[in-house]
Amino acid sequence: MSEIIKVGMADWKTCKGEDGVITVGLGSCVGIAIRDPRTGIGGLAHIMLPDSKEIQNNSNRPKFADTGIEDMVNELTRMGASRFRLVAKIAGGAQMFAGVGKKDTIRVGERNVAASKKKLAEMRIPLLAQDTGDTYGRTVIFYPKSGDFHIRSIGKPEKII
Repeated sequence: MSEIIKVGMADWKTCKGEDGVITVGLGSCVGIAIRDPRTGIGGLAHIMLPDSKEIQNNSNRPKFADTGIEDMVNELTRMGASRFRLVAKIAGGAQMFAGVGKKDTIRVGERNVAASKKKLAEMRIPLLAQDTGDTYGRTVIFYPKSGDFHIRSIGKPEKII
């Protein structure tokens, strides 16, 4: 029997086998799904902010794209995944308050997506697919064994990327 492991906001979890990971309420936050296709080891991060260097005295590393992705990848390799086979998919990064200003500080979703892509590129992890932006929230479920990344949104058909 497979288990679905809940990932909270500013958190990440890993799994393998038939298990999956889920996170709910991705608005401007981004869900980053990373896996090793050969071993089926993978994880899901729910990041809230793009850069840990923007906030002083914050020890919550999973909250940020730069540190959360790095820490999750380190755990995946400890579990037996090969860093050289890792691939990623992302979802979220919405502009939840459309029309509420054009300042970069308000466009957190766009900045989260850009920072996630930047960190994945720095770590040489190919981004295979994404469902980002727009003005609606998402709930995602990731199954590392198959690589299926299910995206659910109110009033929209479920997508699998």
